Amino acid sequence: MRAFRRFPIDDASQVGEARRAAQALATELAFDEESAGRLALAVTELGTNLHRHVGPGRQAALLIGVEETALRGRQDAQGGANAAEGVGVQVLSLDQGNGMDLSRCLQDGYSTGGTAGTGLGAIRRMADRFGGFSAPQRGTVLAARFGPRTDRSRIGAPTAVASAVNSAADLAFDVAGLSLAAPGETVSGDAWALRRDHDQGRERLSLAVADGLGHGVDAAEASDKLMTLLARADAAHLTSPAAFLERSHDSLRSTRGAASAALSLTPDGPLLFAGAGNISGRLISGVSDRTLLSQHGTLGVQIRRLQDVVYDWPPHAVLVLYSDGIVSRWSLEETPGLLQADPAVIAGWILRDHLRGRDDATVVVVRRQDRA
Repeated sequence: MRAFRRFPIDDASQVGEARRAAQALATELAFDEESAGRLALAVTELGTNLHRHVGPGRQAALLIGVEETALRGRQDAQGGANAAEGVGVQVLSLDQGNGMDLSRCLQDGYSTGGTAGTGLGAIRRMADRFGGFSAPQRGTVLAARFGPRTDRSRIGAPTAVASAVNSAADLAFDVAGLSLAAPGETVSGDAWALRRDHDQGRERLSLAVADGLGHGVDAAEASDKLMTLLARADAAHLTSPAAFLERSHDSLRSTRGAASAALSLTPDGPLLFAGAGNISGRLISGVSDRTLLSQHGTLGVQIRRLQDVVYDWPPHAVLVLYSDGIVSRWSLEETPGLLQADPAVIAGWILRDHLRGRDDATVVVVRRQDRA
């Protein structure tokens, strides 16, 4: 999977490196000139803020990667899944500094550093989507998504996988995810993707996460193959995550194999989950934290008979799925309010604080929209 790139910001020169990487993505994705300029300006402003206000030694970094909207659950004339419906660039600013009064910092004219105080407010206006969370002595995570103003940007490969998903008012689920490659690798052996299908007029979300054995290209081949199978599956075969994974088992035998998990979710129904291996899942609300159960095994190598496990979705809960590049024991109890943040911000917070640092790492966050 194409991973996000992490740019530590310890000095001013690193801001330029991050900006050039963002500009290269904008060119690759056929951004129009105005949209590419918005992206470059935002990366410069976010990076400069980290250098100026956070400083070295506090994990200040920018994450930059491609964001694709969900694959549609329809098939083209050749029988393959359609390409992603849209694409953009996601930029996250992470730090473990003193924190900020985010609501005040987003107001034009407010500054703690003697500047004009228009930076964050301008980024929010330029971005297609913006979110953030900050806590005293715990730092800040900001997420901004940028796409082209035209409709020229498309990923041509029908098996493209998602790296984050913008919500819309008519969608029942808000989803975002981040993947980082292991140190020294250019691709991530982890992958994740989702599909949105419509079943009798209601939306059904199908999502898969995989961690290919080892690192690098061969691991990516295994995990990406599962994402391809998700994109091409008949919608009726996705209502049971266990059945989907078992059908995929033989197809992955030609690869190294992958720890894998899949789920199926509707706006008003329970969560169906199945997994083989070390993909972890948790349903977290303000009053509960429930772990999703996976079975032992590796897809493409050896699995036992898988079963769907049914979970009720608590009010105001979010679902977090993550690979073993994230430490297994972590808690969000010390950051009240984070669960109400944008899913990309939650994913960034978990990645920032709980990254093992020696493996591919993926975090996916799902929020079910309230239907009042």
